[in-house]
Amino acid sequence: FFLSSFFFVMMRFMSGKDGVSSAPLHSVVRVGSSQRGSNKRGYNNNGNRQKKNKFLLRLFQFKQMDFDMALNQMLNLLISPTKVYRTVYYHKNTKNQWARDDPAFLVLLAVFLTVSSVLYMLIFGLSFMSFLKFWFWVVFVDCIGVGMIIATTLWFVSNTFLRTKPTAHFVEQSVELAYAFDVHCNAFFPLFVILHILQLLLLKAITQKWFLSAVLSDTLWLFAVTYYLYITFLGYSALPFLKNTNVFLYPVAVVVFLFVLAVVMQWNVSLTVFELYGLVHDNTVLQQQHLPATHPSSNAANTV
Repeated sequence: FFLSSFFFVMMRFMSGKDGVSSAPLHSVVRVGSSQRGSNKRGYNNNGNRQKKNKFLLRLFQFKQMDFDMALNQMLNLLISPTKVYRTVYYHKNTKNQWARDDPAFLVLLAVFLTVSSVLYMLIFGLSFMSFLKFWFWVVFVDCIGVGMIIATTLWFVSNTFLRTKPTAHFVEQSVELAYAFDVHCNAFFPLFVILHILQLLLLKAITQKWFLSAVLSDTLWLFAVTYYLYITFLGYSALPFLKNTNVFLYPVAVVVFLFVLAVVMQWNVSLTVFELYGLVHDNTVLQQQHLPATHPSSNAANTV
């Protein structure tokens, strides 16, 4: 119920910023008519409101969610991400929107994040309250909160700087905020698999004081963030009315630079992140990794 309520607030926030035209993708605009001005603005509040209400209603109707399609998209995001964005043309031509109208992907992503949070609780020995705090941070801050910030930023940048000039024969198109959040969710899933599942499987290897442990940890983060940027690039390049979408790949150079810097400094990014989340376990070196050295006499005094 809490998760659905948050999605309700999120989609209400989206409802006023979609900026999606109600006309079909290749609709012809009648030059000189009053309809042309409204099409240029690309807004249809009634249509957007109906789409959001339909989406919200389906949040509580699990039998109507296409979980098979959502799982197939998640699998393709790992092995062939370009196939996922071929369906956006189907959505636009049949349902007059670029974004998903089925919340199954969001629901599954939230379920997988919850399961991984439970695994972290068991492995790191978290209390129930610590687990709730960790789960809330992972789902509502890392995934949804940060995702909304990224989606809104890229939505604004795309609509402001990357749209092609409209012609007299076609309706002006714009990026939907809901689609921008869909792109974030798509990009977040491979990152989740790498940093929540694969990293957990390699926990003993990446939490040692070895140099190779730092390299392995930093490589996981390099691959995860780079994959996130690549999926984001694919999402926006799939829209035919955007140009110069290769700018979404430019941050990869910064990520590679930070990776090299972290390796040179022997900075284990995973250990730092674990400490920020308060994840400590007796079988790891998280407690001893950054503790200052103490004098033997002080240890003896403490013992007494």
